Amino acid sequence: PEEEEEVEPVSAHAPFDILEDEIPSFGALLAARPSVFENPKTFDSFNRTVDSLETGGETGRRRALGLWMLGRYDEAAEALAAEIGDRAVALQADVADRAAVDALVAAAQGHFGAPVTTVVNNALDYSFNGDARSQMTDIGWDELAAQFSTVVRGALNTIQATAPGMAAGRFGRIINIGTNLFQNPVVPYHDYTAAKAALLSLTRTASADLGPDGITVNMVSGGLLRTTDASAATPDAVFDLIAGMTPLRSVTTPEEFADAALFFASPWSRAVTGQNLVVDGGLVRD
Repeated sequence: PEEEEEVEPVSAHAPFDILEDEIPSFGALLAARPSVFENPKTFDSFNRTVDSLETGGETGRRRALGLWMLGRYDEAAEALAAEIGDRAVALQADVADRAAVDALVAAAQGHFGAPVTTVVNNALDYSFNGDARSQMTDIGWDELAAQFSTVVRGALNTIQATAPGMAAGRFGRIINIGTNLFQNPVVPYHDYTAAKAALLSLTRTASADLGPDGITVNMVSGGLLRTTDASAATPDAVFDLIAGMTPLRSVTTPEEFADAALFFASPWSRAVTGQNLVVDGGLVRD
């Protein structure tokens, strides 16, 4: 009789076993997916294979999500695009300007010959300085309006510009970047935190509207990362203090944060939408 072929047992974590075998790190997955990065006021964008539009970001995260953050449209953006080759394009626009976003998306789609199907909204124009921040007794509406324009209006523009293409293919991934200051305002940045809270609301309402078209909308919220432009001046004592407050006894790195964001762009998140994942080592348990 013929010998039966031996079948290996399937692990409960099979999808991730496969991922680990085929891709050295979860963060590398994006190298095989598209990505466009847009910056705050200068919507700097970077598109990697076709389907992803990522907005904003600080240096330090720029290589974390499969080279996903470009912070500014500068020589680094052009150099990274050149390094990747035809699978990447560096573009520039203002995320608060709908016409500019439409043009950006059209240029990205023209370059790759396919719709953008993954969007990461991380546009931000803000300086974190606890000592110099505006107090509740003197903060002006113009400061809040500026944050809402970049964070909320920017996300609205990119979502509306890309949703038709996603709906046509009945597939889309929208990932909004939030903050754990919403749950734990250790430093009360009133304007920034309020805008991110509004973005969380938009995440949940958008998921309800776009879900029937096969589009998921989720948020990844972080805290202090070790290290980015925003945290570069943070004393080691502060990092150590925060690390001691987390169950993992560590401060989240840009790479760790990027891996979590990448999960929402992957096939493994296909049944998840309208959620906010806090990635801060367990400091906030939401």
